[in-house]
Amino acid sequence: MPSVSKKQRRAMAITLHNPEKLHKKNKGLAKMSQSDLEDFAGTKETNLPARKKLRKAIKKHKR
Repeated sequence: MPSVSKKQRRAMAITLHNPEKLHKKNKGLAKMSQSDLEDFAGTKETNLPARKKLRKAIKKHKR
């Protein structure tokens, strides 16, 4: 599964290569499988938004 934003891709790359540098709130990412982390971290950053807008995701979830 590819990353949906640059921030997500970078967080997965940090988890994959330097898990000790993760923020406390992101420690749960370390529980993901190695192959999933590689898929997310390996996504090309071209045409990815800097971050995904949370509001749209919340509206879709409420419907």
